[in-house]
Amino acid sequence: MTNPLLAPSGLPYQLPDFAAIELSHVEEAFEHALAEHAREISAITTEEQPTWANTMEAFECSGTDLERVRNWFFNLQGTDATEEFDRVADAIVPKLSAHTDSIYQNEELYRRLRELDVPADEESQRLHERTLRQFERRGANLDTAGKTRLQEINQRLSELSEHFGRNLLADTQALAVEFTREELAGLSEEQLEAYREGDRFIVPIELPTTQALQAQLERPESRRKLFDASRARGIESNRELIVESARLRKERAQLLGFASHADYVIAEETAGSAAAARALITDLAPAAAANAEMERKLASELAGEELDGADWPYWQARRRAEELSVDEAELRKYFPLEQVLVDGAFYAANLLYGITVARREDLRAYRDDVDVWEVKEADGTGIGLLLTDYHARPSKRGGAWMSSFVDQSHLRGTRPVVVNVMSLSSELLTIDEVTTVFHEFGHALHGLLSDVRYPSLSGTNVPRDWVEFPSQINENYAFAPEIVRNYARHVDTGEVIPDELLEAVRASRQFGQGFDTAEYLAAAAIDLAWHSLEDEVPEDIDAFEAEALREVGLDVEGLEPRYRSSWFNHVFGGGYSAGYYSYLWAEALDADGFELVQEVGIGREIGQRFRDTILSVGASKDYTEAYTAFRGRGKDTRPLLVRRGLAGVDLE
Repeated sequence: MTNPLLAPSGLPYQLPDFAAIELSHVEEAFEHALAEHAREISAITTEEQPTWANTMEAFECSGTDLERVRNWFFNLQGTDATEEFDRVADAIVPKLSAHTDSIYQNEELYRRLRELDVPADEESQRLHERTLRQFERRGANLDTAGKTRLQEINQRLSELSEHFGRNLLADTQALAVEFTREELAGLSEEQLEAYREGDRFIVPIELPTTQALQAQLERPESRRKLFDASRARGIESNRELIVESARLRKERAQLLGFASHADYVIAEETAGSAAAARALITDLAPAAAANAEMERKLASELAGEELDGADWPYWQARRRAEELSVDEAELRKYFPLEQVLVDGAFYAANLLYGITVARREDLRAYRDDVDVWEVKEADGTGIGLLLTDYHARPSKRGGAWMSSFVDQSHLRGTRPVVVNVMSLSSELLTIDEVTTVFHEFGHALHGLLSDVRYPSLSGTNVPRDWVEFPSQINENYAFAPEIVRNYARHVDTGEVIPDELLEAVRASRQFGQGFDTAEYLAAAAIDLAWHSLEDEVPEDIDAFEAEALREVGLDVEGLEPRYRSSWFNHVFGGGYSAGYYSYLWAEALDADGFELVQEVGIGREIGQRFRDTILSVGASKDYTEAYTAFRGRGKDTRPLLVRRGLAGVDLE
C-alpha cells in the first residue's frame, strides 16, 4: 500500500513516520482499516472450533491498522485542531462509533468468547472477564430494537463530544484577551514577550475557570477582563449540547439496566459505585467550603474590600507572598523547562527505576518544536519513546495530557510510544507548571513501563480513578530535596535554590488548600449531578449548577468551580463523564503511598517496588491487591486529609 498509515512504521518502536503522513491520507486509510478490521472479526467467528488463541488472542490482535490510523489522527487533532482536521473528524467519528457497536453487538463473537476455556493465569482471567463486561456494556444482551437504539445513541454522543470540544476551542481562541502593555502591569518582561503580537499583547484563555494570570495582574480591570472572558466560553455554543448529552447518557444507562449514567460509569471504576464517589464529595465539601470562606475573608481584609472570583486569586497571592516571603517572578527563574524536565523528571525516574531518557535527534516528531526521547533500561535495553510537546499555540486544545501512539504488548510484540502535551507560554515555569510536568510524566511512565501480554490491559488502560494514581504520586518528586536541588538552578547565575526559598516553596504548595479543594469539589459535584439524573434533564444550566453546589454546601461567595458545564471539556468533550471525582480518589492513594516512599527513601528499592506492583501491571491485576502489594496494607485516607487541611473530617 502507498498510504503510509496502512503499514507498521519501519522507524524505531514503530514511531509514526510523521514526515511521510499527511492529513489527506486519513480518510482512505480509515475506510481500508474499518474494512480490514471487519474481515478480521469475521474470520474469528468462522473458525471451526473456538480456542483461546483463535478467538480471544485473535480479537486482541485485530484492528491494528485502525488503531494506527486512529492514534495518529486523534493525537494530532488534539495538538493542532484546524478546520481541516475537524472536517475529517466529522466524516470518520460517526463511522467509528458504528463500527465499534457492530463488533460489541456481534452475537456469534460474544457467544464464542463466553464459551472459551480460559487459561488459569490471572492476566488471562482478567482479560476474559473484562472483555465480557465490555460486550454487555455495549449492548450484547439487548434485543434488536435495543441494539439499534444504542447504536443511534452512541453515534450521536460521539458527534456531541466532538462538537463540544470544537466549540470550546473556537470560543477559547475568539475570547483571547487583548491588552495594552500598561494593562499587563505585574508580568515579567519574558511573559510580556510571550504574549506580544506586533504592537498588541494577546493573552489566551486557559482551560480552568480561574486564570493563572489573575494572581499576577496588578490592575483590577485587567483581572476582571480576563476572568469574564474565561466565563463566557461555550455559553451560546455548548448549552444545547450539554443537555442533549446528559439526556442521551441517561437513556443509554437505563437501556443497559443502570439507574443513571454515573451508576453505569462508576461500576467499572475502583470506587465501585456512584454512591461512594458522591460520599467522597459530600464528606469533604463542608470543611473545604469553611476553609475557603476563611481564606477569602483574610484576603478581603488585606484588600480592604469584599473579593469575588476576579480578585480573590490576586490577593490570595499577596497574602502568600507576605506570609511566606515568596517572589513568584523571581521563583520562576529557578525552573527553566529544560532543567525541570531533564534534571528533574528524568533524573527522578533514573533514581527510582534505573531508566535513562535521552533525546533522539535523528527521529522526527509531528512538529519541529516537539522532541523525541528514547527511554532505556539501566543495561541499555530499549523500552520505548517519549514525545514532548510543551509549547502553546492557538490551535492546541487547552490543558495537559498524556496519550499513546503505540501501546506495549508482548502478544503483539510492540513497545510503547507515548506523548506528553502542555501549553506553556514561557520557558520559566510556575510551581503549578513544574508540578504538571511531573504529573504528565507520571502518566508517561505508566505507559512506558508497562509489562503485560495483552494490549487492552496495557499501561494506562485502567479505570480513571486508578490512572491518576501513578501521575499524582510522581508529583511528589518535583520538590523532594534529593531531586529539586538537582534541577532548580537560577537561569542567570546557576545558583541552586536556597534552602529557605525551597522551604517557602513547600509551604506555598500547601497554602490556599481551602480554595483549591473547594473549586475542585465544586466541579466534581457538577459532573456527578448531571450524570446522576434518573428522570427529566433540566434545560436551565445555571439554575441546575447552583442547586448542585447548594446541595453539597459549595455555594461559597466568590468561589467559581474549576470548570462549569459550558467549558467542562473533561466530561462533555473528553472521557471523564461521571469521573472527575477520580483525581481526589487517586490522591488518597498518592498521599498514603508517598508516606511509604518517605519511610523507605527515594531510590531503587522503593522505585522497583512501585514499578513491579503498580506501573508494570496495567489492568492485569486486581487494583486493591496491587495497592496492598505496594503499600503492605490497605489504603489509609488520613494522609490525604492532612495534606488538604481537612484532618478533622471522618471518611471511614
